[in-house]
Amino acid sequence: MRTKKLHIGVLGSGAGSNMQSVVDAVQVKKLNAEINIVISDVAGATILDRARTHNIPAHWLDCSAYRTKLDGEAERACIQLMNDHGVDTVVLAGFMRIVKRRLLDAFPNRVLNIHPALLPAFPGLYAWKQALDYGVKVAGCTVHFVDDGTDTGPIILQKTVPVLEGDTPETLHARIQEQEHLAYPEALRLISAGCLRVEGRRVIMNDSTPDASAR
Repeated sequence: MRTKKLHIGVLGSGAGSNMQSVVDAVQVKKLNAEINIVISDVAGATILDRARTHNIPAHWLDCSAYRTKLDGEAERACIQLMNDHGVDTVVLAGFMRIVKRRLLDAFPNRVLNIHPALLPAFPGLYAWKQALDYGVKVAGCTVHFVDDGTDTGPIILQKTVPVLEGDTPETLHARIQEQEHLAYPEALRLISAGCLRVEGRRVIMNDSTPDASAR
């Protein structure tokens, strides 16, 4: 199956390991995509250094007018940067702000997030610790489209991780991250292949198998 090349803009606040997993998938031709720009709300974020290492345009965006959301002038500037760099798909990679309707309308059903829990269980911060404290036997991660809520958008795919005896929040989080690095490129491959459609809360997958090496 032929795939459509994705032009990705990444929003991140931290180390950028999920962005790196996308870069790696592109480099080994497992994903037909290009990261056109990386934007962070943290001036010294490692994700910006990772981007520069791969010659990806990296921008710090001053979002200090709001503590927990991307809104106002910063949101407008973000959309403008994305448009100027030809972005058609937005990937949230550890972005610690809530995105608002203007950005979602600019990229309808093309804003993705990854969450370190099996949604709808354990939304919000430190989801792996929430899961461990609750006593679940299975944890995992979720890739979903972003909507107006917090970790509430339609689910694209999920990957599971067993909770082991003696797990700490750190050990469980590390194993969940391993699955995140597989899940994000996989979800983007499905989008590139045109395999997905959204019907209400459900993401429907077509009966076709994406071939990322096809151009």
